[in-house]
Amino acid sequence: MMCVASRITHWFTIASACGTLLLATSECVDCHKKETPQIVSDWQLSKHAQNGVDCSVCHGTDHKSAADVSKVRVPTPETCASCHPTQVQQFKSGKHAFAWAAMKAMPTFHWQPVALTEGMKGCGGCHKIGLKTEEEIRELSKAGVGFGRASCDACHTRHLFSKVEAQQPQACQTCHMGFDHPQWEMYSSSKHGVRYLLKQSGVLPASVAAPTCQTCHMQEGNHEVRTAWGFLAVRLPLPEDKQWAEDRVTILKGLGVLDPEGKPTARLEIVKQAQVARLTQEDWQKERDKMLRTCAQCHSENFARAELEKGDRMIREADRLMAEAIRTVAELYRDGILQKPANYAYAYPDLLTFHDAPTPIETKLHEMHLEYRMRAFQGTFHANPDYALWYGWAAMQRTLTEIKHMAQELREKHRK
Repeated sequence: MMCVASRITHWFTIASACGTLLLATSECVDCHKKETPQIVSDWQLSKHAQNGVDCSVCHGTDHKSAADVSKVRVPTPETCASCHPTQVQQFKSGKHAFAWAAMKAMPTFHWQPVALTEGMKGCGGCHKIGLKTEEEIRELSKAGVGFGRASCDACHTRHLFSKVEAQQPQACQTCHMGFDHPQWEMYSSSKHGVRYLLKQSGVLPASVAAPTCQTCHMQEGNHEVRTAWGFLAVRLPLPEDKQWAEDRVTILKGLGVLDPEGKPTARLEIVKQAQVARLTQEDWQKERDKMLRTCAQCHSENFARAELEKGDRMIREADRLMAEAIRTVAELYRDGILQKPANYAYAYPDLLTFHDAPTPIETKLHEMHLEYRMRAFQGTFHANPDYALWYGWAAMQRTLTEIKHMAQELREKHRK
């Protein structure tokens, strides 16, 4: 972390070459006003411009013409850390930092069309917010990848880098919406979201209580962005409820972190490194307590605790349905009715293969896990009953019925 004295030294070093830098900035602006005028106008509106943070601070001084574009310094989180050390350190230890590595760890990620992977129009379009090597960032730049390649600019869009923009719930909308994590749809149609959107439109006064995504997930500006249950809503230790414990073990097997016999696999280490789940009671409780303190700004602690516990119970109910579906398909593997795909480590459903499941019944299982289970518990925590019920739990019930019916048909066909 850079101390005040170090920052002063840093800026005096820049100031010592003030004449050269002013000239360089003038040359940058003169050229880019013609080539990329909106970049210039955004920078001119920014706090950077107001505080003398010019082009050279982030991009260096080696690039002077169209002939030497390759000499442009590519910004990284370390570039931002020279002035924003606390925020960058929080980001590096938080959820978003692991997004890039988590995407690449998915077993069938490389099966996607090149147009989706190299063009960043698929998973990488959002997951590029994660930490990357400088070479990876440079390659993304060469490929013309837009926002997020330097991580911080995923939310603080360059070259305005606005704090106010990043504090709006819409800053989260681009990534947190859609098939497996429709948090934007849940939030914006919940009472919390409706009130905030009415504040933005001026219908309600600015002082009205209405939380944003950042209010609950980035308390006091903390850039770690963690939640108690994590993205997949699995955690350790196992619950005391025997049935729920069995169901969660089944789901952990489906996620590939336990083998069919219940023993830890190498994938468990990836889950630990990517921090997608809380693996101790202390880690889980720390995040739950943070959320309770946030809720208590508007609600009584008893009310907030009861509401969050409803989310916990919804996970239990969803896990009951999910585990039954996983076991139904696993039994088809066990009995030789379904053949294990060559890319599966075990003769057991692999929920992380997503849409690449080889048969219709396995595709139904993946939809149940990635779409409906996610919506059941996320809808509950986001105070959106329609998502929790109709898009979540009810859809899980319907899909489980279909999976059982398809399994019976496969068994009958196998006997013939």
